[in-house]
Amino acid sequence: MQKFHTLSENLIPVMKNILIALSVLFCCATGAQEEILVLKTKTGDLEGSLLIPEQKTPCPLVLIISGSGPTDRNGNNEEMENNSLKMLAEEFRKSGIASFRFDKRGIGQSAGVHLDEMEMRPDNFIQDIKEWIDLLSKDKRFGKIIVAGHSEGSLLGMIASVKNPKVNGFISIAGAGRPIDEILKEQFSGTPDNVKEIIYGMLDKLKKGDTLSNVPPIFYAVFRPSIQFYMIAWMQYSPQAEIAKLKVPVLIITGSTDIQVKEIDAMNHVLKTCDTLDKAMQTPIYNNPDLPLHEEFSKAMIEYVTRNFIDVKPVVKPIKED
Repeated sequence: MQKFHTLSENLIPVMKNILIALSVLFCCATGAQEEILVLKTKTGDLEGSLLIPEQKTPCPLVLIISGSGPTDRNGNNEEMENNSLKMLAEEFRKSGIASFRFDKRGIGQSAGVHLDEMEMRPDNFIQDIKEWIDLLSKDKRFGKIIVAGHSEGSLLGMIASVKNPKVNGFISIAGAGRPIDEILKEQFSGTPDNVKEIIYGMLDKLKKGDTLSNVPPIFYAVFRPSIQFYMIAWMQYSPQAEIAKLKVPVLIITGSTDIQVKEIDAMNHVLKTCDTLDKAMQTPIYNNPDLPLHEEFSKAMIEYVTRNFIDVKPVVKPIKED
């Protein structure tokens, strides 16, 4: 047993070298060049992934922002793994477009940059996005910068893009079109009237800027005391008002079977093909990282960037002399 143990230990560094070599070979074969970038902030380091196509001239870059909650740079969290944002980055790469996606503070490799929930505000995340834009704009490998936000990332991204001369385009992916209090009221509209009355009352009070006391434990997921200040600040933003402030080309895209936002036909909230609004039937799709992105969604994203930010010069044939 001791001899086998020693032999296996000796094989570990060899196997690591083989895996590294295979990884490098795979990246070269696919043309992928993924780099890890680190953003130094006042409260710690944030980390993200830069995926660059193989080409010599400056290319457009899409900054991809993940959605609400503990969602990482790839579009995954503890409750679901779908790799939607990682797949989106790869679709961009195949079309000659660079992309950058990052872990938000408190998530994934940015977990060390943590804020107490009582102190957390949308402005914390908006400032991070602005700093990422500043950092990426200094890289001469990229021409135009397009901000693309998914779900809540849409609102955060558009606010960070307003009057920002370094942002050349904006994409809202499955983003809300109304303030969050209106959306929550719609989501709770099917509850019994007595319950709905309590929820609507709490939302109205937060909208006015007042905190709630004696919240029933059953409502803690949405109204716990530590999240109320974030909710109050979030409710002050209207996506329609914010997006109207943008002076750059804008693409707004969502799916007809998005159970969170109400239009690409038969696409759900995680950007995969789905022909039902039934939540139970959608769950396996949310948790299948092997399912590809909806084909029409990928085409629309690539077309927007290509049409607006890639200069396609006509081929001029030399005139033959007689």
